[in-house]
Amino acid sequence: MMEEQRSVSALQAEVDQWIRSTGVRYFSELTNTALLAEETGEVARIVARRYGEQSEKESDRTKDLGEELADVLFVVLCLANQTGTDLQAAWEKKVAIRTQRDADRHRANPKLR
Repeated sequence: MMEEQRSVSALQAEVDQWIRSTGVRYFSELTNTALLAEETGEVARIVARRYGEQSEKESDRTKDLGEELADVLFVVLCLANQTGTDLQAAWEKKVAIRTQRDADRHRANPKLR
């Protein structure tokens, strides 16, 4: 059975509800930015070792890339909530800009063939 897809707005609301019911309060924006860097580093470590040239340590083999990406998403949603950013609107605007800007750019790039 396929799980229902949720909008970015719904994810923001879900994170906000979790923070208020379980997390007590948001960490400061500065702390969350540092956490975002930390979580992004964990994603980079997995990707560098699993898909790049670095060898993967035994202790890294059990790391779940999806879980680490979800950690990044969670912190991004926290930052959006606490700064009053409508991430759904920002996402839609950014996709529209990229679609217009890159309409022919990538198809014409010989490096992508």
